[in-house]
Parts: sequence; C-alpha cells; structure tokens
Amino acid sequence: MSEYKKFDYDMRLDGKVAVVSGGTSGIGKSIAEVLSCRGAKVVILGRRPETPEIAKELGCSVSGKILDITDHQAARKVLHEIEAECGTIDILVNSAGVPSGIPALDIEEEEFEHVLSVNLEAAFFLAQEAGKIMIAKGNGGRIINIASDAGISAVENHIAYSASKAGLLSVTRTLALEWGQYGITTNAISPTVVMTPMSRAYWSGERAEKKLAQIPVHRFGEMDEIAAAAAFLASDGAQMINGHNLVIDGGLSIC
Repeated sequence: MSEYKKFDYDMRLDGKVAVVSGGTSGIGKSIAEVLSCRGAKVVILGRRPETPEIAKELGCSVSGKILDITDHQAARKVLHEIEAECGTIDILVNSAGVPSGIPALDIEEEEFEHVLSVNLEAAFFLAQEAGKIMIAKGNGGRIINIASDAGISAVENHIAYSASKAGLLSVTRTLALEWGQYGITTNAISPTVVMTPMSRAYWSGERAEKKLAQIPVHRFGEMDEIAAAAAFLASDGAQMINGHNLVIDGGLSIC
C-alpha cells in the first residue's frame, strides 16, 4: 500500500532523478528544462549525436544519453546505466514521438508499424523497465506519458498517430491500476496542437485556420504549458492523481 507524503506547497523536485525521452527538442526539451528548474536531476534520451551537448545547454543538472528507444535491449541497458550513475529513477516522461499525416486509404504498412513502434511500443517498454527499477527501490515514482487529443477523438489523416496515442492512453490506465500499490502513479497528458518546430510546418494556412476555429480559446498550445503540467504531475502534490489523462486543448474536447 502506498503512503501519503506531506509536501511543500512549492512542489519542488529536489533529489529526484527524471528521465525524459525525446528530450532534445520540442515538448520533451521543454519538460526537461522545467523539471531541472524545479530541482530534479534530469537525463534526456535522444537519437541525435548531439544529445549530450543539447543537455549541457539546459543546465548543469541535465545530462544526455544517445538512444534509439525502439531498440528495447539498448533502452533497458541505458536505464540501468542511469540507475547506477544516479542511484535510482524517480520520474519517467515518455515524450518521444513521431507524427504521421497520411490518410487511412493511403498509409503503407511500414509507416503504420513505425509510428506504433515509436509512440506506443517504445514508450511501454521504457515504462516497464523504469517501473521495475522503481518497484525494486521501494520509493514510488511518477510515469508521465505524452499522448494527444488525437488519441481521444478522430483527427483526419492521422490514422496511425491516433491509434498509437489511443493505445498509449490504454497503457497509462493499466499501469496505473497495476502499479499504484507501489506508490507509482502513471498519468497522461493529451495536448491539442502545440507550437513545436515540428508542428509549425504542418499546422499552417487553411489547415491551421480550420483547427483554430474549433478551439474555444482560438489558439494553439505552447511547449512550456505542457511542461508545467508535467512538472505538477511529477511532484508530490499530484500523488493521488493516478490513471488520469490531463487534456490540454483550450476546450476543444467540450465542443
């Protein structure tokens, strides 16, 4: 049975070790920066050769490891390297992901499988190994999965992406059910369009105007807004939140 921990209202993360996949750019990079500012020791995971250099730019409490997260054996090895170097893993943020804007009639098998491999399978196996480490340490933990509004409602031309994010939401609920007894909470964040470098090119012109018209606040999200939500879910202030999908969509889902 997990136990309640009294917490400071500033909800600092001092002494915590956080691992952020996809931490070299976009939402993952912003989350890594905010967790570091809150006091956590952060390790970002990324495929890019310059991952360690990007980590240094984020601050002295951030380091980076080069990893293709779809290589599950390599991922397990890296997580245990982090455990050996840092003593534990307290927080895992699954932020790595790939987009796909291909209609259902046109998508090829290779594309569909690749999207699920990165967005769903890799996220689960990272969570599985991090969960084993957290359970063995006996100090609880936080797992935060970056999903999408495409996982809870239909988005045109996003068949593979939507399937991967819907699956990630299901994984989130199941892990929350199975691991809550160990003091490990598992939650998801589902943003609508967020202004990352990757999304700016796709969500422009008429496509962007059509989407914005559906959002009550009439704007897209910003990366630091998602990072702030992740920092809260990682804190002891959120220790009773488990299996939840925090939708950050400006009211899109209520329409």
